[in-house]
Amino acid sequence: MIPLANLLDDAALKGKITRWIDAILERQHPNGWLGDKEDPHEGSGETSLDPWPLFVVFKALAQWHEATGDARILPAMSRAMGRIDALLDEKSLQYWAKMRWPELALSVLWLYDRTGEEHLPDLARKAQKQGYDWRAHFADFQFTQKQTQWTLENHVVNQAMALKETAVAFRLGGDETRRRSEAELALKWMRVLDEWHGQANGLFSGDESLAGRSPSQGSELCSVVEYAFSLEILSATFGEARFGDRLERIVFNALPATFKPDMWAHQYVQQANQVVCKECEPRVYTNNYADANIFGLEPNFGCCTANMHQGWPKFAAHLWARAEDGLAALAYAPCEVETVIEGQRVRVEVETEYPFRDEVSISVWAENLLEFALYLRVPAWCREARFKVDDAETALEAGFHRVHRVWSGQTHLQLFLSVDVEWQQRPNGAVALQRGPLVFALPVAKEWRHLRGEEPHADWEVHPRAAWNYALKSENQDLNLDFSPLSDCPFSPQGAPLHLQVRGRRAPDWELLDNAAAPPPNPLHSQEPSETLTLIPYGCTNLRVTEFPVAQL
Repeated sequence: MIPLANLLDDAALKGKITRWIDAILERQHPNGWLGDKEDPHEGSGETSLDPWPLFVVFKALAQWHEATGDARILPAMSRAMGRIDALLDEKSLQYWAKMRWPELALSVLWLYDRTGEEHLPDLARKAQKQGYDWRAHFADFQFTQKQTQWTLENHVVNQAMALKETAVAFRLGGDETRRRSEAELALKWMRVLDEWHGQANGLFSGDESLAGRSPSQGSELCSVVEYAFSLEILSATFGEARFGDRLERIVFNALPATFKPDMWAHQYVQQANQVVCKECEPRVYTNNYADANIFGLEPNFGCCTANMHQGWPKFAAHLWARAEDGLAALAYAPCEVETVIEGQRVRVEVETEYPFRDEVSISVWAENLLEFALYLRVPAWCREARFKVDDAETALEAGFHRVHRVWSGQTHLQLFLSVDVEWQQRPNGAVALQRGPLVFALPVAKEWRHLRGEEPHADWEVHPRAAWNYALKSENQDLNLDFSPLSDCPFSPQGAPLHLQVRGRRAPDWELLDNAAAPPPNPLHSQEPSETLTLIPYGCTNLRVTEFPVAQL
């Protein structure tokens, strides 16, 4: 809520936050503990001496300080971390706290950057030593199949949060060589998850537990926003463009697809091939309940209802980062940045319809003559990238392009990112189509059926009202791409700004199995007539087919 309220400058939301921040800080116990119980020894089992809830609170307090400069935050966090430090000497990290220790270390290092308290890095190292060994986890990855029993080690959200461990480890001590090696390690961990559980939308599956590469398996909304946040931390820490590439793929596809277009209802899990959303059994999920992929207020479990709000606000807050000698664009979206460089005010404005268009316009204002650099991320998927300033064009390669110059007054820059539609090979011979950060899917005509609750806080089933079981012709076909003006709600079936026309055939033998639509093996034989199918961006769909079998010509 904190980045949302401050980015929107929303007085009502700020008022709610202020009341809660005041309540938290006013009730801090003399020993530093935050919470309703002065003695965290109360409770039993996993709740005794459990600091995990404070890991989350610290991240919120840090954001509040960044937004407001509230002078109470730093001393309150310092006292609370001192209490946690003492507690860890009595009982080591357990359960959620053990798996998610990088979240604590992240806030500890944030505080250290602002106070310089010498004991803080030692607290982060203590958490690292007591925490789960994610390096061993990914070095000898044991979860190469769909998991049938939930454990902390195979829980999907834990994997998404763990990816920031490498950034934390580097911050605890490392030179430029260590920076590069830790960045490559994080990319390796991502490749491991892609290899065994990767989805076409950039996520990895997990309907609680890691669930394999089938597009029928679910991906939990909490893992969407936690993966995005880890990528934001990795991108800002390492200055590696590939983290931004994956970040955009997730937030422009998986994030909007898991909401109703008006965002009044969400899913607990989404599917890449999702042709019906209803309460039913049997399900292909490993652990989730019958309502896991309906759209509702808090289907299956309430964690995503709270956690979903990380997605867009934190993405907006991480579009730009400070570089040692200037500013860096980590991802692209319309935004304004105001900051101070060498004592002078600088403003950057980005105007773009990216990712639905290929051009990004950037305007830079500096009060006086001021020398600094802009780092512009060039995605790896670009066929060709060009940069234009002062009527001079430069060809760019993937990575961060440094624009170093003396700025004065207003300067306009243009970034052109040429991109082709590509065929993505998927398991079982299936294919998916993508263009830059956008994945395409066949939207399925649908009917929303009200289940319970009063609108807008209601639960909904979504049922197909048209055929969905299509196979695509081989890759050797012409693809037609149509651009439409951006609407007020581009991430919606009606407002989709891109339409991709492909040729395909009905596949009548492709039927639901356990209420899911995994593609049948290739080659698929169909006697149905060839049709033109119109695909739209994945994030614009509610019901969809993303992975298709290939029809024999």
